[in-house]
Formats: sequence, structure tokens, C-alpha cells
Amino acid sequence: MGFTMGLNLILLLAMVATNILSLYHLSSNIQSKPPAPPPVPDHLIHQLSTIRATINHLTRLQPSTPPSKKPLSAAAPSDLLIYTHIAPIGSSCKDNPILLHQYMNYTPFSLCPNDSPLAEDLILRGCHPLPRRRCFSRTLPAAPRTLPADPFSPLPEKTAILSHYSCKTFSCFAGLKPEMGFDMRVEKSRYLNYRTDLDLPISQLLQIAKSAKTVIRLALDIGGGTGTFAAQMKLQNVTVVTTTMSLGAPYNEAVAIRGLVPLHVPLQQRLPVFDGVMDLVRCGHAVNRWIPVTSMEFLFFDVDRVLRSGGYFLLDHFFSKRADLENVYTPLIGKLGYKKVKWAVADKIDSKNGEVYLTALLQKPLTK
Repeated sequence: MGFTMGLNLILLLAMVATNILSLYHLSSNIQSKPPAPPPVPDHLIHQLSTIRATINHLTRLQPSTPPSKKPLSAAAPSDLLIYTHIAPIGSSCKDNPILLHQYMNYTPFSLCPNDSPLAEDLILRGCHPLPRRRCFSRTLPAAPRTLPADPFSPLPEKTAILSHYSCKTFSCFAGLKPEMGFDMRVEKSRYLNYRTDLDLPISQLLQIAKSAKTVIRLALDIGGGTGTFAAQMKLQNVTVVTTTMSLGAPYNEAVAIRGLVPLHVPLQQRLPVFDGVMDLVRCGHAVNRWIPVTSMEFLFFDVDRVLRSGGYFLLDHFFSKRADLENVYTPLIGKLGYKKVKWAVADKIDSKNGEVYLTALLQKPLTK
């Protein structure tokens, strides 16, 4: 019995010693400090802070009340489903956090910043649509009382905010390069005369449509500058909507002052027009070889989307190198399967690298 008690005492002492050693080991691990992590670079901290500030500013647009956990009913009205997202923005906006933060850095319910050039920069970088803001747009104290009877009358002064442009008056812009489109004396004769095979006067365009027993009523002018094509077609009782950007000059403002409709959308944006409703789509100087081929292919097929059967696609003075026109752009245009009503190619004056112009009038088939 004494042996058993001694054995039990030895086991007890061994257990106590084991627990003491375990506690000592655990306490030493807790007290030891892990190695300090490497410092975060300052530029990364700045970028993270900018992104965090932008996200926080955007999330403040959401209602303060917590969202309901109940799923929307399958029979919810369509207008309710539309407003489940208050401020959708283009996916590429996240790639420009600094510019986006500058754009969203405003005081809510007050006058919006005079930052139109910043908006243009974001849109050109694919940040379109821009996020909505809760501020009041800047406008002039007096609005025009009537639309101009003649869309080719000189652009009236003090009808647009021009403070962020190099020129502060429309007459200043008119005195610059004539191809900018602000000199109405020059614009009045544009698209009316036949000088070379590259020209397609509006009278000839309408006659082609009439001979084909069709009609041109609605048209879209992509990259239409100050809206001169739309103005000339308006005189022929044709409604034309112009897409344009205000890069360095008030193109959207000029279109509106002339009593026309400007659409402030970039070339990479899906055309904001319903399917199959346009009789004519025109692409001017803005659509040229500088556009990546893949983007241009999407643009051409978006044109096909909005054109009705038998509608016309006008490529007006498309600029490229002759080799690229033959090997790249002609096959690209051929993918549409359109009828070539007009196809004129001419060398660029004083060309040193084989540049050419193409004017093509294409007609969409009645059936596919």
C-alpha cells in the first residue's frame, strides 16, 4: 500500500511539473512580440486614401435608413426596380480614382463646381455615365427667349458659360480654324456643294433615298461638332440628333444654341437610341483610324443596331492609310453585308505616308 501511495505521489508531481512547464512556455510565447511588418509606401497610402474617400462620398448618396432584408416581390413595378440603384456609374470610373474623387468633391445642395473639363476627362477615359451629384448646375441669369429662325445665323454672345475655355466669346472661336465649325459664314455652304468625288451633297443624298422609294426622316450624326449637318438637314425637314464632346471648345453649347439636339456621349458609349429606329447614321471626322479596330467594329455594329431595314450608313471622309483601308477597314465594313451605294477613295493632299480619304454610303439590307 505504501508503494502504491508513493507511485501516486510521483505521478501527481509529474503532472504538476508538466502543467507548470506548459504555462511557462505559453506565457513566453504570448510575451514575445512578432516582427514588425514592412512599412507601406507613401504613394500606396495616398491611393488607398483617395479610393476610400471616393467610396465613402459615393456611399453617402445612399439613404441613411438600413435597407430592407425582404427581397423585392416578383410583381414589383418596373419603375421601382429602376431606382433600386440610385447612382450607377461606368465601370471604368474605378480606374481613375483621383479624377473621380475630384469630381465628387463638392458641397451637396449648393452650386456645382465649374468643372466641365474634368467631366470631359473622365468621360474620355471611359467613366460614362458619370455619377450623379446633388448640386445645382451653373446657368446664365438670362435664357434665350426664342430659338434662332436661321440655324446659320451668328452664334449670339452671352448665351453659354465659356469661362473654362481659352476663348471667352463665340466670335473668338469663329476667328480660329474654320474647320472647328463656329464661323457660320463657312458652315452655311457645308454639305451642299459637289467639289470632289468625296463629297455627297445633301440634295444628292435625299435624291438617292427617293429613287430607292424610301425616306429619310430621322438621323444620327456621330461626332457632329457644332451640328452643321443637323442644321442643313433641318432645313430639309429631317430631324438629326448630334453626338459631340466639348473638348477645348463649346461644341455641345453651340449645337443647343442653334436650336438642335446635342447628345454628350463619347464614341465608346453605346448609342443612346432604340433599336431599328434611324433612317440614317452619319460618321464624320471624329470616326477615323485613331480608333482601335475592335472599338470601331463595336461602333459599326451598334450603328447597325439603331438603323432600320433599308436605312443608310454614311462614312463621310473617313481618314486612314491606303494599306490599312484595303487590309483592315474594307473587310471590317464588309462584315455588315451592306449594299455599296457610293464608294469613293481619294488621296489626301500633300500626303507623305499614303493617307487617303473614304466616303461611303451603305444601305442596310431589307432582310438579314
